[in-house]
Amino acid sequence: MDRQAACTLPASRRIWKTGAMLREPSEVEIDESGRVEIPMGVLVEAGLAPGARLLAYSTGDGRITLRRFQNALTELAETGTLS
Repeated sequence: MDRQAACTLPASRRIWKTGAMLREPSEVEIDESGRVEIPMGVLVEAGLAPGARLLAYSTGDGRITLRRFQNALTELAETGTLS
């Protein structure tokens, strides 16, 4: 399926090929408490299981980044920044 064909499908059926992986984007909504539920398929694709510790931060350009907590702390200690 080429990208133009994928764009004509409803959002619930779109699958994007990025590199060697297929990625299915998921729309999420922020609730009144500021919480977001991430679909299990996205978590599994990232190699995350329930109970995994993550660090969430804004990159300052409109994106929110989720990183494995320990990996983010290691990078912060080694470089002084988060990429």
